[in-house]
Amino acid sequence: MGGTFLKVMVIGNGGREHAIVWKLSLSPFITKIYCCPGNGGTAKIAENVTLNPLTIHTMADFAVKNQIDLTVVGPETYLAEDVVTEFQKRGLKIYGPSGKASRLEASKSYAKEFMRKYKIPTARFEVFDDPSSAKQYLETVGAPIVIKANGLAAGKGVTVAMDKQTAIQAIDEIMTQRVFGEAGSSIVIEEFLEGEEVSLLAFCDGKTA
Repeated sequence: MGGTFLKVMVIGNGGREHAIVWKLSLSPFITKIYCCPGNGGTAKIAENVTLNPLTIHTMADFAVKNQIDLTVVGPETYLAEDVVTEFQKRGLKIYGPSGKASRLEASKSYAKEFMRKYKIPTARFEVFDDPSSAKQYLETVGAPIVIKANGLAAGKGVTVAMDKQTAIQAIDEIMTQRVFGEAGSSIVIEEFLEGEEVSLLAFCDGKTA
């Protein structure tokens, strides 16, 4: 990175990115913060960047032109598009998983198959790409059951159905009405597990965690 004082860019326009920008703004080692595209909150503590079109390539172009020392990625969509590899190809420092690693987040079916392959404990599941088959399977397993849009749905693609009618409605909304767009081209139907939900975050540099 170029010297002690850094220029940083945060990618995204949500509350998460606002929080990251705010925290970065407290560092005495950061002289300039860009947020792409940013929002009203980030505009008060950083310089919002408008790119047209807004793609991983135009963001990398901007980072090169403005000699950005570090980029932090918020949205999963850009990670799934492999913004990290795009930046790294240009010799840019960027914080986030590669597109290949991001597939564990971007595709629930891939993540579940990965866990099954490597014998990582997970709820029983089946994957369907048409609503009729999904509903037929539902008849055999009943409820409660969990219905998940396979792709990225901004954290809103999961329905915990306590009865069969709710499950059928979720299948229709995801696969027929496509309320989550292409994220609903297939679904994961998962065993309902009772208990407390726990999230664990791990940070890895590609070799060590």
